[in-house]
Amino acid sequence: MEVSKKLLNSVPGCVDDALRGLISCSPGLRVLQGHRVVLRADLERIKGQVALLSGGGSGHEPAHAGYVGPGMLTGAIAGPVFTSPPVGSIVAAIRAVAYAGAAGVLLIVKNYTGDRLNFGLALERARREGVDVEMAVIGDDCAFTSPRKAGRRGICGTVLIHKIAGALAEQGKHLQEIFQIVTEAAARIGTLGVSLSPCSVPGSRPTFQLAVDELEIGLGIHGEAGVRRDKMMSSDQIVKIMIDHMTDPVSQSRVNVKSGDSVILVVNNLGGLSCLELQIVADSAVRCLEGKGLQIERAMLGSFMTALEMSGVSLTIMKSSEELLKLYDYETAAPAWPPVPRIPVTGQTRIFPCVPESTQPKELVPDVKRVQVYRHILENICKTLLSLEEELNELDRAAGDGDCGSTHARAAQAIRDWISSGEIPSHSARFLTTLSHVLLEKMGGSSGALYSLFLTAAANPLQNECGPEAWAAAMDVGIEAMKRYGGAEPGDRTMLDSLCAAAHVLQSLRSPNCDVMHILYLAAQSAAEAAESTKNMTAAAGRASYIGSSSLSLPDPGAVAVAAILKAIWEGLGGK
Repeated sequence: MEVSKKLLNSVPGCVDDALRGLISCSPGLRVLQGHRVVLRADLERIKGQVALLSGGGSGHEPAHAGYVGPGMLTGAIAGPVFTSPPVGSIVAAIRAVAYAGAAGVLLIVKNYTGDRLNFGLALERARREGVDVEMAVIGDDCAFTSPRKAGRRGICGTVLIHKIAGALAEQGKHLQEIFQIVTEAAARIGTLGVSLSPCSVPGSRPTFQLAVDELEIGLGIHGEAGVRRDKMMSSDQIVKIMIDHMTDPVSQSRVNVKSGDSVILVVNNLGGLSCLELQIVADSAVRCLEGKGLQIERAMLGSFMTALEMSGVSLTIMKSSEELLKLYDYETAAPAWPPVPRIPVTGQTRIFPCVPESTQPKELVPDVKRVQVYRHILENICKTLLSLEEELNELDRAAGDGDCGSTHARAAQAIRDWISSGEIPSHSARFLTTLSHVLLEKMGGSSGALYSLFLTAAANPLQNECGPEAWAAAMDVGIEAMKRYGGAEPGDRTMLDSLCAAAHVLQSLRSPNCDVMHILYLAAQSAAEAAESTKNMTAAAGRASYIGSSSLSLPDPGAVAVAAILKAIWEGLGGK
């Protein structure tokens, strides 16, 4: 097993470098000389107030230094990665805030043996020096139904304690009052994590292994073992398991909530989960909690206490009250605290009604014969595109992601569904506009957008007439829209090469008494020749432009598809 890659300057200096990075980008913070201690830059403002110090091993960023600032922590002491900070640095931080005039110091410590020992020893030394110090040990982990002798581990719920204590300190509350409120608040918090992958300390191998189809429930923020491993499952399924476990009435580690209670929810990225997945988990969590009759007063979504690059998420639930909600909402300038809206989550309207599309009146007397012509053309196009699916995919594999045929086949199926609905208008402009909507919604990809753009623009010249000249104008207007918004030109090895070749021939439709069918035949033939010639072109637009021209020896699939569509139109009109 190889050592995981990390973007560092050096393994020994990674914590110092990280703290300097935070300080460099946060003018309200300072580092204490000679120690891995981050303090508020405005220490003079805490005179007469209780100072709040927290900290622990590094690797949990933005905890803990990211929560230093007015309204939250006065300072944070950082240890090596996943290792408790040294006693000397904790004592130095206590002395710094005491010297600034703090009216007592509260140490907020996560429940791990190393942190309890080192912060506890620092507390005893500080008391011997005459400093009024208390220590609140936070344990919010719900993983174990019957907590071991060491008690519940301290994890992401500690961040809520930083916020509540910070508000109390800003309000000038006394040390013992803050200590009591914080202790009571901590008992109302529960957290549970789930991991899809391990993490690794810089310079070391991953802390544990998970199979590709496994996840682990209830693990700690240092990669400690959880309560169970399970097979991968959907977000809704895993979130339900987590919340059921956290609120289980028989568990000694449960969050004591029932239907009708108000809660604060924290959806925390453990480090390596994508934002997309995190938002999906958040949706699952909100729906699950509200399904249990809980009122979500506030919700936080983001990275608050991580485990290096671990791909996973933790959920924190705090039973709320009017007083705790006021403390939660209290202003803070800590750089890592998110701008959470001060309004309840539950009870809000989450869907904004769409503004109805301005539509023209329905045709009073549809032209049945023209609808039949459109149906026949569309059916022929669908048949053609479905037969070309694998050929177009094969062409696309050389320069794209190999789905051009599948995308066009999806469009063909959507058009067939539209035909079956019996809602094809006979008015030419409405016909193209409706077809553009079908492709935009169902086809997908850039092809769907380009076809929809072409058809939407092409509909404009057909508002009042639908003769051959109007269709020639529609072709020109559609192409110009594609060029304007798509950024391609003829010769760039795209579908425009086939379209422009056909459009050149279709100019003959502007001549009186022209042979429409013969011109359409020549246009389709010209498009096919243009599509074939794209194999000799250097791609200048689209995904293929990122591929070296020497690697492109086949025609462009989009150009081939357009040529086939034009031929299908000619055949659909009776061409043979």
